[in-house]
Amino acid sequence: MGPKVLMTAKTLATPGLALLEQAGCAVSFLKEGTEAELAESLRSTPFDAVISRTLALPAMMIETAPALRVISRHGVGYNNVDIESATRRGVPVLIADGANGKSVAELAVGLALSVARKITTQDASIRARQWNRSAYGLQFAGKTAGIVAFGAIGRRVAEILRAMDMRIIAFDPARDRSTTGVDWTETLDELLQESDLVSLHCPLTPETRNMITAPRLARMKPGAILINTARGGLIDEKALAEAVLSGHLAGAGLDTFADEPLPADHPFLSLPQIVMTPHMGGSTDVALDGVAISAARNVLDVLIDGKVDRRLLVNPAVLEHRTVEAK
Repeated sequence: MGPKVLMTAKTLATPGLALLEQAGCAVSFLKEGTEAELAESLRSTPFDAVISRTLALPAMMIETAPALRVISRHGVGYNNVDIESATRRGVPVLIADGANGKSVAELAVGLALSVARKITTQDASIRARQWNRSAYGLQFAGKTAGIVAFGAIGRRVAEILRAMDMRIIAFDPARDRSTTGVDWTETLDELLQESDLVSLHCPLTPETRNMITAPRLARMKPGAILINTARGGLIDEKALAEAVLSGHLAGAGLDTFADEPLPADHPFLSLPQIVMTPHMGGSTDVALDGVAISAARNVLDVLIDGKVDRRLLVNPAVLEHRTVEAK
């Protein structure tokens, strides 16, 4: 019998599933998609691989799966996986190759436009049989967009906004600053002070958690817009709600949140100036196919060839265990 692979969701896009099945893997899915079901699945079945989507993989789950040889993320974020536990077990954790980057970038710009032009509130108004043409919006052309973290997604957002005649500034200490058409700031605070639109594209790490605090929101331009399609933990959500409610910010567009789904009493739910989507930045036809293929290839690299793509390896310390090699 071939290797056993668990997908921590109800489906996997057909191209990725086909790759696994053609290699002889037996692929299982969660029926309910809950953490309790995931924990029970890992306890009861010796899975060789897990393709991890949104559910958390804490140390307790990883350590109750003795046959586990690889965790392949269905995406580029990995803060829902206990990396220390996986490394201790010699289990490589790999991310997808950024196949969903263009889709995430498009949603970021879509959220920004929706906030600036009040698209969702105007749509609701028309459906309520109101016709209000006096509520004006904001034009982006001629204004400044600040990109926080200038990886593949941040660069794509910059390209789209530059085509809309926005000036682009960026903050990312880890990136080469040779990109043309971008003005670099030395600090995040400087970017916040100069930008009419701020878009976040950084991972969630101990250094970036709650990086957008009340004092930093206060430094933003009056009437500015904040977009987050990266990770929810980047923003102090209570402070953001207060900044929007006070009128200091025109609004925000958010695809990720500290707790998902949002609690029923969350302050964002009463603020129409905040446009929200349910962590679906990579949920397009092309992106889902591409991420599924990348996640499947990462699994097969380990299970069939005993190798990993070093570019996509989150915990390179596992190479010291000699259970896999870098290719």
